[in-house]
Amino acid sequence: MGKNLTKRDEDYSKWYNELVVKADLAENSGVRGCMVIKPYGFAIWEKMQAGLDKMFKETGHENAYFPLFIPKSYLSKEASHVEGFAKECAVVTHYRLKNAEDGSGIIVDPDAKLEEELIVRPTSETIIWDTYRKWIQSYRDLPLLINQWANVVRWEMRTRLFLRTAEFLWQEGHTAHATEPEAIAEAEQMMNVYADFAENHMAMPVIKGIKTESERFAGAIETYCIEALMQDGRALQAGTSHFLGQNFAKAFDVKFANKEGKQDFVWATSWGVSTRLVGALIMTHSDDNGLVLPPKLAPIQVVIVPIYKGLDQLDAISEKVEPLVKELRAKGISVKFDKRDTHKPGFKFNEYELKGVPVRLAIGKRDMENRTYEVARRDTLQKEIVAMDEVVSKIEFLLEDIQRNIYQKASDFRENRITEVATYDEFKEVLEKKGGFISAHWDGTIETEERIKAETKATIRCVPIDVKTEAGACIVTGKPSSKRVLFAKAY
Repeated sequence: MGKNLTKRDEDYSKWYNELVVKADLAENSGVRGCMVIKPYGFAIWEKMQAGLDKMFKETGHENAYFPLFIPKSYLSKEASHVEGFAKECAVVTHYRLKNAEDGSGIIVDPDAKLEEELIVRPTSETIIWDTYRKWIQSYRDLPLLINQWANVVRWEMRTRLFLRTAEFLWQEGHTAHATEPEAIAEAEQMMNVYADFAENHMAMPVIKGIKTESERFAGAIETYCIEALMQDGRALQAGTSHFLGQNFAKAFDVKFANKEGKQDFVWATSWGVSTRLVGALIMTHSDDNGLVLPPKLAPIQVVIVPIYKGLDQLDAISEKVEPLVKELRAKGISVKFDKRDTHKPGFKFNEYELKGVPVRLAIGKRDMENRTYEVARRDTLQKEIVAMDEVVSKIEFLLEDIQRNIYQKASDFRENRITEVATYDEFKEVLEKKGGFISAHWDGTIETEERIKAETKATIRCVPIDVKTEAGACIVTGKPSSKRVLFAKAY
C-alpha cells in the first residue's frame, strides 16, 4: 500500500487533506460543504465523545436533546447573538414539495410556505432558553446543568474536512445559575475540563485564556478558550466556554424566585467542542508517514500481523495469538488480529502505519520457534524483539509511553514557538519567518486589533489566564499596556 503523501514541509494543507482521505477518516459528500465521516474517523470521534461525556457527568451535567429547527423570532430576541450568526444561517421557508405540472421534476410547493421561517440551528441558546423558561421557577431548580450532543449548521463557503464544514457534530452545554459567581465558576470549570481532555486524552498541549471583546461569542460577556498550536505554526481554537450573564434570561424572560422570595433573572453559560478536535489531533501529532494517534483515542491500539506461508502456518500462529488477544481485551486494550489473506504483510504494515495504530506486533514461523514477537511503536517507528511471556507488560508500557512521548514532543514544539516581541517590525518578521504564538503588548483597543489583523492576518488568540502583569508599550501605537497577549495566524 503506497501512501504517496505530500510532505508536510512541501505543502502542509495538501498533506492534511490527503491524509484525512487516505487514512479513511472522512470524505467530501454530495452536499457542498458537508462531509461524510467514515467508520475509522467516527471511531475516533466516538472515543472523544465517551471521554468528554464521562467528564461532563462527573461534574454534574446531564444530557438532553433539543430541536434542530429554531423559529426565526427566537433568534431575533438577543440582538448581538443574531448579528453574530445571521450570515451563517440556513433557513427553511417551505414544508412541502410537489411534481411540476410540466413533468420537469419536483418543485417547492408555493402554497406550502411556512408562517414563520425556521433556522437550522447554528447553536441552540435561543431554543434552549425558551425551554428553560418552563423548567425554572425557583432557586430550588438551580443550577440547571444540561449538555446535548448534536449537529449544527453554519453556512461555510470555504470548507476543509473536520476543520470547517457547513454541518458538523459537537456538544453544547447550557447551564443556568442563581448567582453571577456561580455562572462564572461554571464557565471557568468547563474551560479547565476541555484543557484536561486536550492534554490528557489528546496529548495536545493548550493555552487557557480569555478572548478579546471582538473575538467573543455572540451574546457573551466573557469567552474562555483553549488554544493549541499546529505543526505549521498556526493556532487552532480547540474549545470555548462562555459566561453569558443575564442576557439570554432577559431576552426569554427566564426568572426564578430566590431564597428571599424575590424574582430575579438567572445567570447563564454555554460551552462546546466539535469534530474540529479530530482535525486538531491530526495536525498536532501526525507525520509524513501518516497518522500518529494517542493511544487513549486510537480506535485500534494494537494490531497483530501474521507472517505465514500456507494455512497450516496461519493456523499455528492463530492458536498462539488468540489467547493474547483475549488477555489484551480483558485489560481494556483494543486489539485487531489481521488474518486477511487478500493482502500481504508489507501492505498491512503500511496501512496501519498510515492509520496511526500505536503498537504493531508481527509474528512469523521464526518468531514461533523463538517464542517472540516483533514489536513496533508508531510514534518513533522503533522496532524490537520481545519475548512472548513479556509482551503484555511491554504493550502496557508502550501505550503509556507513547501517550507521554507525543505529548512531550508537541509541548516542546509549542514552547519553542512562543516568541516575545517588542516592536511591530519584529512582530511581522517572526510571524513571517517562524510563525507560532507571538507574545506582545497591545493597547486594548479594537481599532489596533483590527489594524494588525488587516495588515498581517494575525489575530489575538487569547489573553492567557496565567499572564503576568508587566508594564509595556503597545507594539503598534506605543500606548501603555499592562500585560502581553498571544497573537497568531489561525485556522
